[in-house]
Amino acid sequence: MQSNKGRDTKPELAVRRLLHAAGVRYRVNYRPIPRLRRTADIVFTRANVAVFIDGCFWHGCPEHYQRPAANRDFWDSKVTQNATRDLETTRRLEAEGWVVLRFWEHESAADVARAILERVRP
Repeated sequence: MQSNKGRDTKPELAVRRLLHAAGVRYRVNYRPIPRLRRTADIVFTRANVAVFIDGCFWHGCPEHYQRPAANRDFWDSKVTQNATRDLETTRRLEAEGWVVLRFWEHESAADVARAILERVRP
C-alpha cells in the first residue's frame, strides 16, 4: 500500500488544472483545522471550503467498488473504516463552519471544477 498515492492523483490534478485556469487559488493537501489530523485534497481558506476527491476503491464507491477476492476481512474492515472516518471528518469540519465538498474519482473533472467554482466564487 506504500506505493499508493495519497496526493497528486490524476483526478486531483485534472481538477486542480481547471481551477487554476479559472483563476482561483487554493491550498493542496492541507489541514483545514490544524489540530484535527485530517487533510483535504484542495482547500480554499478564505471561503472555508474543503474538497475531497475520494478514490473509488479506497472509499467504497457504490458504483465502482469491487470487493477483493483475497483477504476479504481485512479489506472490508479497511474500506468501512475509511468511510466512517470520511463521515466523521465531514461532521467535524462542518461543526467548525467549513463547507465540505466530496467527489468520487470517476466524476468528470469539468463537473467537479464547476461545482467547486459555484461554491467558492462570490
